[in-house]
Amino acid sequence: MTRRLVIVSNRIPTEAEPAGGLIVALHECLTEIGGLWVGCAPDPVDVPTPGLTQIGEAAYRRATFDITPLEHEGFYLGYANSVLWPLFHRRLDLISVDGRHAEAYLAVNARVARLLADELAPDDLLWVHDYHFLPLAYELRRLGVTNRIGFFLHTPFPMSADLPALPQSDVFPDWMAAFDLVGLQTERDVAALLEMFRSDPEAEILLNGKLRRRGAEFQAMSFPIGINADEFGAQADLAGPDDPLALPAGEKLLIGVDRLDYSKGLVNRFEAFGAYLDRRDDGDPRATFLQIAPPSRGDLEAYRDIRAELESASGRLNGTHAALDWIPIQYICRPVPRGQVAGLLRRADVGLVTPLADGMNLVAKEYVAAQDPGDPGVLILSHFAGASEQMTQALCVNPYDIDEMADAIRQALSMPLRERKDRHAALLAGVRERGITWWTQNYLARLTGPDAPDDARPSLARAV
Repeated sequence: MTRRLVIVSNRIPTEAEPAGGLIVALHECLTEIGGLWVGCAPDPVDVPTPGLTQIGEAAYRRATFDITPLEHEGFYLGYANSVLWPLFHRRLDLISVDGRHAEAYLAVNARVARLLADELAPDDLLWVHDYHFLPLAYELRRLGVTNRIGFFLHTPFPMSADLPALPQSDVFPDWMAAFDLVGLQTERDVAALLEMFRSDPEAEILLNGKLRRRGAEFQAMSFPIGINADEFGAQADLAGPDDPLALPAGEKLLIGVDRLDYSKGLVNRFEAFGAYLDRRDDGDPRATFLQIAPPSRGDLEAYRDIRAELESASGRLNGTHAALDWIPIQYICRPVPRGQVAGLLRRADVGLVTPLADGMNLVAKEYVAAQDPGDPGVLILSHFAGASEQMTQALCVNPYDIDEMADAIRQALSMPLRERKDRHAALLAGVRERGITWWTQNYLARLTGPDAPDDARPSLARAV
């Protein structure tokens, strides 16, 4: 008997090919093993459809649920992205508490739980993704659903000392305990969750490593997400040797690829490149920094502010350092096709991945996968990216320290070929070893249960 895998996430691919990040990872997973993917419809509607709406079927089924404009404001913009996102990224100063937003968040989760309860077969495995659906298993248990339910958090786990800022902090541990398996990106995230339960008088850590709260038992483990390194490297190969920026021979390229978000440390990154330019000697190679940062959540003030800060910083630094034949910072505030991004990462001599807080950051792994092993670039990586636990051969920096990042840029641009090749070979081996299939296999094997027979587990070996 083969169990069906049902995935729930806020975003869902509406076309044959997804855009990036989490969507790519889950798309590749379900393309290999089949199943059902449930997500939020992209456009709010005044009158939601009572059930799930199927939007496509190829290697796997896709179905959406509707939300109203008021629910979009409360569930998505309000609670998920103005309470949970800043809390989980240690920006308590940006939390905006509104009781109506919490009501919408809980109501959407309760409705999705009812829709899933009607859809689930007894042996289905349910895999819930990210902070939009923290209470989903809790609501499903209240409806009598006994399926094994896993959760994976793609952001950092909040610090125990910060949790009192969450209006629902008293029930947050119950939300976690309703899952059978809570997957987190890093060991430090697991430590943060354990600290929360250690300080909870109604919780206990069992001898078998599981946690219990009010009779509900679950397990929390680190499953660092990966990428399909060979596939992404092939996309970089297809881009060919041409330089899409047409930079002069010998000119160096630094690149950053991030969603426009205050957690990504983009202003500090711009300032660090400016500090490098301030210290650049006449004999140093000229360098251009390309930052791709497509906007998101533009309805929120914090995101309008970060966009204005970046535009101001890039204009100021270009005004100070530009020449008639050179614009040192090229800032693109719109999406760039994935294949073009792969080619730009291949061309870049330095990859800048310097978030102030990040669950993993797959761009760090994509940069490594895109490089030419014979002449690779150098990855500069923040200590606060989850990827730093695995990618220790990168130049790891404190993204709050502008001088340290400027020094790392200079070190990367002057690094000898032998050292670049050694660092890259070690990084690439790790990215390949713990790729997207490794992540999926390990998580689903643990979610299914170690005592389950092999034919009861979703198989990644099936050709689709």
